[in-house]
Amino acid sequence: MFITLEGIEGSGKSTQIGLLTTALERTGRTVRVTREPGGCGLGQTLRAILLSLETRNLDSRAELFLYLADRAQHVAEVIRPALAAGQVVLCDRFADSTIAYQGYGRSLDVALLQQLNDVAVAGTWPQLTLLLDIDPEQGLRRALARNLQAGTTAAEGRFEAEHLDFHGRVRDGYRTLASLHPRRFVTVDATPDAATVAARVWDVVSQRLGG
Repeated sequence: MFITLEGIEGSGKSTQIGLLTTALERTGRTVRVTREPGGCGLGQTLRAILLSLETRNLDSRAELFLYLADRAQHVAEVIRPALAAGQVVLCDRFADSTIAYQGYGRSLDVALLQQLNDVAVAGTWPQLTLLLDIDPEQGLRRALARNLQAGTTAAEGRFEAEHLDFHGRVRDGYRTLASLHPRRFVTVDATPDAATVAARVWDVVSQRLGG
């Protein structure tokens, strides 16, 4: 099964992937955890470019094609082989991030982005997408606190440095995607503590896996 977690900065995706991995492994399942960008060798190189404050002036179209290159290689090199081996794939961000961030956030043509995503994933779409939904102000406060605790000013600097209205547009984009794809998306309130969110996430995932 292919599961993706989506959400704005500070929504807790990485935390929930860790907790969900533990829960799945307790049931005897083999889990492959990955992320975008950075889930393959090429992606690690591109991640350093895409998330760096030094590339804050990167053209939105150049940004788009770097993400798409990462995605195509990631699907071919990591995701498809893991699914073929019977593993549960958990991915921190996937194609929906492109629609939310580059489409709604950067105002690129959403229909065109969907077509480009279709080329990049070549039919490999998640069966379940968990949207961790949180108010942008709260999410950014969490992200800042996380970065300070980790001893860095910007773990995902370029996007966290965007204005609040950008993050509001991204959130609206995610909510629109969830309404357009109700069979794939499940929206989870990410406002409560991690344990409460994890319990809701596990309820959803265990039902999809048949208990």
